[in-house]
Amino acid sequence: MKRISVFCGSSQGASPKYTESAKQLGVELAKEGITLVYGGSKVGIMGVVANAALEAGGEVIGVLPTMLMEREIAHQGLSELIIVNSMHERKAKMEELSDGFIVLPGGPGTMEEFFEVYTWAQLGEHQKPIGILNSNQYYDKLLTFFEHMIEEQFLKREYHDMIIVEEEAKPLLEKFSTYTPPKVTKWITRQQT
Repeated sequence: MKRISVFCGSSQGASPKYTESAKQLGVELAKEGITLVYGGSKVGIMGVVANAALEAGGEVIGVLPTMLMEREIAHQGLSELIIVNSMHERKAKMEELSDGFIVLPGGPGTMEEFFEVYTWAQLGEHQKPIGILNSNQYYDKLLTFFEHMIEEQFLKREYHDMIIVEEEAKPLLEKFSTYTPPKVTKWITRQQT
């Protein structure tokens, strides 16, 4: 695994555990020689994970839309900063550059990024690992909701099991290194009953 995209918040959140997890992830990526691909901002958890990776000697690629560049939140110390025209282009570029995806705590934008790559995986558009770094149990309610989706037959168990969930960066990355995508038929080709 050469590059991993990290989706996360542009604020630091209420608990210092969120920034600690972001630092831990940045350091672990650098130690493993994995390039961090992220949203290109210097603020919030985004800035924390990038700075940690850089300080640990890692490579960091930021992908930032023009509108955010104009708001002066671009991180100027990155290995590479790619400027794109829109949020849609940002996600497409991050997916193209990456061999996997990790979600740290964040708000609606982070959720939207996560659900898009997760949906692409379900549709067979990619077979890359997707992980949730569940620091401070931030995503517990989302994980409970996934179980509700399964019970109500809106999510199949094999698609649920595509997501790797850990509370620490190191075991999450270890599971990424041994990830085998599930052998499931694309939902669109399944016979309807």
